[in-house]
Amino acid sequence: MRKILIVGAGQSGLQLALGLLSKGYEVTLMSNRTPDEIRGGRVMSTQCMFDTALQHERDLQLDFWADRAPKIQGVGVSVAAPDGARAIDWLGRLKGYAQSVDQRVKMAGWLDTFTQRGGQLVIHGASVADLDFFSRTYDLVLVAAGKGELVSMFERDAARSPYDAPQRALAVSYVHGLGPRPEHPDTEAVRCNLVPGVGELFVMPTLTTSGRADILFWEGVPGGPLDAFAGIKDPAEHLALTRELMEKFTPWEYARTTEVELTDAGATLAGRYAPVVRKPVGRLPGGGLVLGVADVVVANDPITGQGSNSAAKCAASYLSSILMHGDNPFDEAWMKATFDTYWFTSGKPVTQWTNAMLGVPPEHVLNLIGAAGQLQPVADRFANGFDNPADFDAYFYDPEDAADYLAEVASAAAPAAPVDASAGASSAE
Repeated sequence: MRKILIVGAGQSGLQLALGLLSKGYEVTLMSNRTPDEIRGGRVMSTQCMFDTALQHERDLQLDFWADRAPKIQGVGVSVAAPDGARAIDWLGRLKGYAQSVDQRVKMAGWLDTFTQRGGQLVIHGASVADLDFFSRTYDLVLVAAGKGELVSMFERDAARSPYDAPQRALAVSYVHGLGPRPEHPDTEAVRCNLVPGVGELFVMPTLTTSGRADILFWEGVPGGPLDAFAGIKDPAEHLALTRELMEKFTPWEYARTTEVELTDAGATLAGRYAPVVRKPVGRLPGGGLVLGVADVVVANDPITGQGSNSAAKCAASYLSSILMHGDNPFDEAWMKATFDTYWFTSGKPVTQWTNAMLGVPPEHVLNLIGAAGQLQPVADRFANGFDNPADFDAYFYDPEDAADYLAEVASAAAPAAPVDASAGASSAE
């Protein structure tokens, strides 16, 4: 039986560990926290997982919260006008529902499941020295912990990393009591509110430790008016500032917050990080090799909501590569090929789209977003791009592709010319 060590108990590490366990591998998982410490800790992300990523969980019978988490049926986009109104407002419909489960709930639950199914759980914050020792006793070591000392083993890939500094300042609040959106009160949706030159506000339903809730998530351009959460330690002050900024920049969303309150004492989060792609193979001092997983090697800004989705897709891709490799050695060539399979099918399309959304949108992208308010197929296609970012390559990046696509949709939506019945009768005689 092949022995595999996975360091990191997030979406990718746990999903991969449970997948390998189900296939008969001997799996050890290292986590720096116990399940109870995770449940009682601070929120970790703003995860919204779309249909393809959710299917990977269903395939492993890990979708424990599918009946309790809100079923997200659409993605909405609003663009703020200079006068505080909405210049654009529309809702795209998803082909398959999305869901968000607080990672405190999911990761703690999956850790319990891992030990119940026979996995070996080690509670320890691993160091490079630890991995140098363990690499001699395991067939494969995977690093799925995207922060801390271990990340330093993976070299930045400058050719695939256009940014060397954070592009957004992030501020998250989990709340109860958010009012329904008047335009679609019965449709659960992720709302993307774009404030040109300032940042973005995302609002999404979720399942947290205390039941159904909503996430208010500001992404602010560094140095701008939304970059205001550094140093705030009091959760109540964090929420008050969140609402103050909503009142100023997205008053239509602020109107829904009159009765909100934080879900718990750990319901806020703030920070920033630079988007980066790293080379997938880490070298240990003793000569051993480790393979980076998910955001260890591809860490995108959350502006496109792809973090948990990418982690799930990376775990599924790596699982397939490990199973196909059989009893062959997990050497450097295999590690690079395994990463390349993930990169070209999922990592690259996500990175391209995310980096495009972080910049100033060109005119043809503004035209696409505006046209979605008039042409429902455009809104629907954009919404489903969150599930399949590779689709954006067909119409999003090139002005001519965008113009051709809009012309095609507009033509299909135009009413057919009236038929002259008399002309038809005359020609038949």
